[in-house]
Amino acid sequence: MKTRFFASAAIAVAMLTAPAVSSSAGAAEYTTILLDKVVNKTPDQTWAKIGPYCAIATWLKVTCVITGNVTGTPFGTNRLLNGNNNEVMVASTPYSYTYTQPASTILYHGTLAVEPLDRGRQTRIVYSLFYDQAPLG
Repeated sequence: MKTRFFASAAIAVAMLTAPAVSSSAGAAEYTTILLDKVVNKTPDQTWAKIGPYCAIATWLKVTCVITGNVTGTPFGTNRLLNGNNNEVMVASTPYSYTYTQPASTILYHGTLAVEPLDRGRQTRIVYSLFYDQAPLG
């Protein structure tokens, strides 16, 4: 466990100290979108319905297929939306996950989470998106 932690820390330090890659695309224009909704269900009930990685297919009306997992943990789980939109899970907690679109030029990341309210009798669903809109023109 310690070896894995130190190896990860070493990789992170190497990435942070590596020379920056210049881009001719110009300055980034980071954008965030925050969506939330309160529901009258417990966090467990809510997460059971929306938490599975392909549950997004239900409310977006898209196809979703889990195409791989390279780590044996939720991290690295890959989903393919509509046969062409690749999304890789990069973080998770019992009530959240964060994913990225690795082939995207806009640094797109999204997080889906649920938060308990009213001593767990209600739940806030939070969906946050982050991306660079500069490459979009």
